[in-house]
Amino acid sequence: MELESRKYSNVVIRRATMEDLEEVGRIERLSFPNPYPRSFLYQLYFSFPEGFLVAELEGRIVGYVITRMRSRTEGHVVAIAVDPEYRGRGIGKSLVLRAMKILREKGSRRVRLEVRVSNEVAISLYKSLGFEIEGVIRRYYMDGEDAYLMYKYFEDEGEEKGLIGRIGSLIRGP
Repeated sequence: MELESRKYSNVVIRRATMEDLEEVGRIERLSFPNPYPRSFLYQLYFSFPEGFLVAELEGRIVGYVITRMRSRTEGHVVAIAVDPEYRGRGIGKSLVLRAMKILREKGSRRVRLEVRVSNEVAISLYKSLGFEIEGVIRRYYMDGEDAYLMYKYFEDEGEEKGLIGRIGSLIRGP
């Protein structure tokens, strides 16, 4: 059981290559009831390759995260998954942290993601990284399940959140 609870310090998070996409597809199929088709994974890869990352352990792809820029200031975590054999060891957290760093370097002031309302493990991870639930998207998934819309604002928060706060304090007064 010692092996089961061990965290992997030798996991390498790196930019995906074309050769990695088959393994990404394998993990996608293991992880989701309605996995993205291969053609869509390739489209995501080509549209924002710097935000398509994989986690590699001893030469094997064990996880991935796919991100994109929705606008000049908003990043989006499109998908993240870790091979079921390697879950619970901090790999997903490492992937999200690296992805957020890249999105911020690209100008993102906030990052959004959608997550199944039933996925308590993922919701807990995202909350631990500073994401907050900002809404519910009804029947978001093909099976009809709702999704939480979650956002992470970077510490400087960008103009939108700060401006709204300043306007609110002007309306309310001292």
